[in-house]
Amino acid sequence: MVPVRTCIGSRRRASRSSLLRVVALSDGRVVADPKAVMPGRGAWLTPTVDAYDLAVKRRAFRRALRLDRDPDTSAVLDHIVGLPQEPAERPDTTEQAERLMDN
Repeated sequence: MVPVRTCIGSRRRASRSSLLRVVALSDGRVVADPKAVMPGRGAWLTPTVDAYDLAVKRRAFRRALRLDRDPDTSAVLDHIVGLPQEPAERPDTTEQAERLMDN
């Protein structure tokens, strides 16, 4: 069974492997954790600028990571922008994830 997580930006469910884990550091910064091995509370984000913008607009980083104030998320945006571009047509991972969860 494939692990399924929810994106804090778009609120869509997707397989863990298609999302980017982000972690809050003790100095108030939020950084990307592409290998999903850093200690601490993490949150999952679809690795697109649109999902990042939604998460910032909704203040989802603060809520999901249970922080006292709005964090510095610029390192996450830098990581997302540096990722290679994916093909324009991508299958809807939410539908696939929901199908897997129903089984």
